[in-house]
Amino acid sequence: MLIHHFGSKARLWVEIVRAVEQRQRDTLADILPNPEEPLADAMRTWWKHISDPALWPNERLFFEVYGQALQGRPHTTELLDGIVDSWLDPIAELSVARGMPRPLARAHARLGIAVTRGLLLDLLATGNVAEVDAAMDAFIDMYVSWLEQIGA
Repeated sequence: MLIHHFGSKARLWVEIVRAVEQRQRDTLADILPNPEEPLADAMRTWWKHISDPALWPNERLFFEVYGQALQGRPHTTELLDGIVDSWLDPIAELSVARGMPRPLARAHARLGIAVTRGLLLDLLATGNVAEVDAAMDAFIDMYVSWLEQIGA
């Protein structure tokens, strides 16, 4: 019945990934609503949420379907529509609320998406929670320090 509704098993997986991604964007808005909270704390709160082992099955599915879409596998390529862009505005808005100019906020949002996805992939591949968490902490410290230096 589900395959009939979605047209293929691959399209069903794409829709599941899209639904999970939307739930995570909704959660981002719930977790990080306070622009008065120190940025490093907000970033660490998000990382703690998104790297929770309870989410690993969803993240494995995300990377599996994402990889298939990048390879051009039938019925998966539509996942690429908005796979980055759907995150840019919500994340950029958090930076704009903290006083960052919108064009810079979008560039920083893209950087944050790339680092987060890369470290999630590392976490799933290695299972080395301590070292991946340390890498995210290093990124957060470096990022916040850089923002302070440029006055953003």
